[in-house]
Amino acid sequence: MKGARASQQTRPRVIALLNQKGGVGKTTSTANLGAAFAIAGLRTLVVDLDPQSNLSLHFGHEPAPDQPTVRDLFMSPEVEASELIREARENLWFIPSDTELALVEGELALQPNMQHILAERLASSLPSFDVVLLDCPPSLGVLSVNALTMADEVLVPTQAQYLALRGLEKLLETVLLVQRALNSKLTVAGVLLCMHESQSGHGKAVVQEMESYFEKYRGSSLPWQDAEVLRPAVRRNIKLAEAPSFGQTIFDYAPLCAGAADYRAIAEALRERWKRVVPNAQVSLAQVSSMAQGPAAS
Repeated sequence: MKGARASQQTRPRVIALLNQKGGVGKTTSTANLGAAFAIAGLRTLVVDLDPQSNLSLHFGHEPAPDQPTVRDLFMSPEVEASELIREARENLWFIPSDTELALVEGELALQPNMQHILAERLASSLPSFDVVLLDCPPSLGVLSVNALTMADEVLVPTQAQYLALRGLEKLLETVLLVQRALNSKLTVAGVLLCMHESQSGHGKAVVQEMESYFEKYRGSSLPWQDAEVLRPAVRRNIKLAEAPSFGQTIFDYAPLCAGAADYRAIAEALRERWKRVVPNAQVSLAQVSSMAQGPAAS
């Protein structure tokens, strides 16, 4: 990995950006948050786990047919993770995806310990970074479970719509299952509002309901007990949609626009959150089980 050097810490902060619904700003958020962290001086790795491979387009990268991608991380043990990591910008690296990653879900089901492959294959490279962002596919399948098994926390990019709220409850149920069975340290940072229109009455009502939902679980020992609706919301901004077509992040394409300001502020808000929110201590299975009906019952 060109330009890599060991970080002072042994493990970076690992964030899975996940939403089972497509078109909500997940990949845009991964690329631009990654760029914002890098600009702030954090050595950042973003991993494209979506077969649509749109994340790579933000960095002007289209993998050649014979070029290794994240699929090789899952299916080719002889390929080292360091061979897949490409430099995008100063302090910013990425692992590209390709459409063949869609075939991995079925193949992984035949492998032992299939939920831990991503974490195991990336383990040797993690000390080189301060932050790792995992761009999950728009589904709750094996690839997303691998991301959740590796992550410290989950960030849910979404729009302020009624159906998004119902989908959030289903997603949190999945996070709880993974925390109980595979990753006891997993928490939920919260919701990142994308393409937001602050004047919409419907949007305001949905945001209030999301905030009320999280408030119900304060002190519950559930993974989302400290979750919040992150501020600021990412305002609807045409520059964010245009930037990938030029192979650029928003900070390359329009660094003074509203989208750049919003993602810069969110990155700073997350860094402040990491200082004040102590990761949940491991709780017993009995404690978690007693709360498990929370999202389904709401």
